[in-house]
Formats: sequence, structure tokens, C-alpha cells
Amino acid sequence: MFLVEIGKALHRVRTWVFALGLAGLAILPVVVLATSSHQSGGPLFFDQLRHSGMLAALTVIVLIQPFFLPLGTSLLSGEAIAAEAAGGTLRYLVTRPVGRVRLVLHKYASVVAQVGAAVVWVMVVGLIAGGLAFGYGRLPTLSGTTLGPGTAAIRIAASGAYAVCGMAGLAAIGLFLSALTDSGLGAAVATMALAITSQIVDGLSSLHAVHPYLFSDRWFAFVGLFRSPVEWGEILSGLFVDGVYVAIFLGAAVWVFWRKDVVS
Repeated sequence: MFLVEIGKALHRVRTWVFALGLAGLAILPVVVLATSSHQSGGPLFFDQLRHSGMLAALTVIVLIQPFFLPLGTSLLSGEAIAAEAAGGTLRYLVTRPVGRVRLVLHKYASVVAQVGAAVVWVMVVGLIAGGLAFGYGRLPTLSGTTLGPGTAAIRIAASGAYAVCGMAGLAAIGLFLSALTDSGLGAAVATMALAITSQIVDGLSSLHAVHPYLFSDRWFAFVGLFRSPVEWGEILSGLFVDGVYVAIFLGAAVWVFWRKDVVS
């Protein structure tokens, strides 16, 4: 079932359109900086990009984390179950000897895998573009120290993995909403609306009391990997919150789908 979902994704035109769009975003900061004679601010890590092209991978993660990555996650998770119901194929899926619980888990795993593939893709494109433009010198940290290429590569990979973990919580919410409705678009829009709302609330200092409980509050905690010493507190807290959201909403999705009367 998992491989079937991945195969279906590879045959969708929108998958490749989204991939091309992400590639363009990965190349954009490199082109802007390479054709500019001065540094004029920009996303986090942008100003240091000339020192090491490896930073292009981090710059693009910062670019896609607030909107494009949640958008892709919302579309994938929101349509995972609801689109099957709307298309009339869900009742055939539940008659297979896979079981409803495994079906939900496979759907969720395929969503997270596709998000992970998108993150890997955009980071690889950024690394290639950044390396061609600026080389792979020692990577400057936010604390003023530098990292060798090997250590930098490990921390960059860890940053990508952390970004995927952040989307895993949102994917669980989307899958839960997808199990509640037969409208894939409705579930996707609702999931994206929650992602936007969470980030808006997170930006309101008057609501600081609820910030630690928002799934988006620590999406950028991976920048702590590029400080000296590494700031593990926010990173571990972010992973814990992600895990809680996954446990609650994936469990809720399984429960709802287990009790769902599938007639379409």
C-alpha cells in the first residue's frame, strides 16, 4: 500500500510542477546574491551565503518552511483519505486484507515520505547551485565560528530532518481532518488554515502563554544547530511537541476511520 501511494504520487503532474517550483526557490537566493554587488539583507543565512555555498540548502529551508512546505503537506494529507472517498475508491480499499488501521498508517507514512523527499530535493538543488556559485568553504555559524564541510553537511542534513518532523505533526492533523470528510480540498484548506493561524498566533506577543503548545512555534529551532555551542533545548522541545501532535491526531485519525461508515 505504501509503495502504491508513492507510485501514484510520481504519476501526478502536480508532483513534478511542485518539484520544479521548489527547485526554482532553491536557486533563487543563489542567483540574487551572485548577481548582486552588495548584501542587502534577506532570509536567515542569506548574508553568509557567499562564504559557503552549503548555506543555500539552509536558506531555502527558511524560505519554504512558513508557507510552501505546509502547503504541500496540507494538500497531501488533506486528500489522503477524503479524495479516495470522493472518487469512490475508498470502499474497495477497505475490503482489502490490509485493515483500516494499516491503511491509515500507510497513508500517513506516504505523506511524510513525500514531504521528506521534497525537503531532500530542495536542499540538494540548493547545495549544487550554491556550490557552483560560491564553492564549499568552511560554513560560518551564527556565533561567529566556522564548521568544516563534514560537520556542516551532518548539521544541514539534521536541519532537513527536523523540518520534516515539524511537518509530521501538521500531516497528522491533515489526515485526521481527511478522515472526517469526503472533501479532500476542504480538508486541505482547513489544514493550511490551521498552519497559517498557528503562525499568526505565534507572532502575537500578547498570546505568549499559548506559544509553547503551538505546532509551529519551534519550526525554526534547527538554527540552534548552527550556534556554538549547539542549542539543544528548543530543538528537543520542538521534537517533543511534534511527537505529541502526531500521537494525538494520528491516533484520532485511526479511531475516526475505524468507526467510519464507508459508503463511497
